[in-house]
Amino acid sequence: MRIEVVYALAHGAIQRSYDLPAAATVGDALQAARADPAFAGVDVDGSPFGVFGARARRELPLRPGDRVEIYRALALDPKAARRTRVKRARAGKGASGVGKP
Repeated sequence: MRIEVVYALAHGAIQRSYDLPAAATVGDALQAARADPAFAGVDVDGSPFGVFGARARRELPLRPGDRVEIYRALALDPKAARRTRVKRARAGKGASGVGKP
């Protein structure tokens, strides 16, 4: 069966297709990616992963066409980024709520 393994980068992605046996698991797909030079430098063993956006276990059986995703750490916590944006927006407004000239 054919599956895809994807690793998102800041500007693009590494995306490869593999033909695996019918009884393949997520772990088998990760092993195929680990052996692929395209994934050199990616911490395949230490990174979280999932299938189509949902976290998964290595033992999860795959189905034809599944996309195994290797996740990377966020550069900034989304909640912290939002707090920073709100602080900047509030600091730039006067009493009328309109930005300073």
